[in-house]
Amino acid sequence: MKKSNISRLIRLIVCVIAIVLIIGVGTLTKVVTFDEFKSIEINVSAILKVLVMALAVIAVEALITFLLGLPNPKNHRIRSLLSIISSLTKYIAVIVILCWGLSILGVNISTIVASVGVLALIVGFSAESLIADMITGGFMIFENQYNVGDIVEVDGFRGTVTSIGIRTTCITDLGGNVRIVNNSQMKNILNRSDRVSRSVSNIAIPYGTDLEKLESEIPGLMESMFEAHRDIMVTPPQYLGVQELADSAVVLRFMVDVDEKDIYTGARVLNHDLLLGFRKLGVECPFPQLDVHKL
Repeated sequence: MKKSNISRLIRLIVCVIAIVLIIGVGTLTKVVTFDEFKSIEINVSAILKVLVMALAVIAVEALITFLLGLPNPKNHRIRSLLSIISSLTKYIAVIVILCWGLSILGVNISTIVASVGVLALIVGFSAESLIADMITGGFMIFENQYNVGDIVEVDGFRGTVTSIGIRTTCITDLGGNVRIVNNSQMKNILNRSDRVSRSVSNIAIPYGTDLEKLESEIPGLMESMFEAHRDIMVTPPQYLGVQELADSAVVLRFMVDVDEKDIYTGARVLNHDLLLGFRKLGVECPFPQLDVHKL
């Protein structure tokens, strides 16, 4: 079970225990008065009801998010919907607790809502960025711009989308670093999961190498590399030809189709297998050498 699900389950259990304890002390005096302050009167029963209600709502929210976290669908679209529903549940829980709690305490919610129209307008303007984050997040989900599990690049930061919320998106790179980006700031996204990626390798060979003979042996080498790394390579590697005539070597370029998550692994595998493969074919990769002449 994932750590996040364990924490949700613990929160649910704690809420249920707290509800039972509060109900157990519900026989306290209904009203507590203070002789020093005759005008102060605390309705203990109402406060207990608010506490029970708040804990019950939190327990329901924890149960819902726990159930949403149980499945681990491979479909990125479904994972995104589960993530945003889980985030939305938290906001709904806060609103329910606030409105229901005021109602239990005897506050007329409908009157307050009707009388704070101007205040709500002012708050709306001050919370413009919050509203923009929520609206942008909704559009990105429905337009399928990216989903949980996709590998994206935003402002030079490359990583996997781990969660999508109402306000923010979490992206985790290969080093485990997490970047939290407001949805309204998710602009100019490069979604690298939309199509197959390509790993590239450049291998240098000496100028004295019989290039025609080597090129006739390369297809067999490519096929053997593909058979050994089918878990990484989508298709057999391709020989693209002479990439550069360098100062002390001829540079050959190779390419292989891989999933985006394996783009760096694919390049390392190409370099490793091409080096060993060329050695078996009698071709040694050149390296810089320094000749010293005594005068």
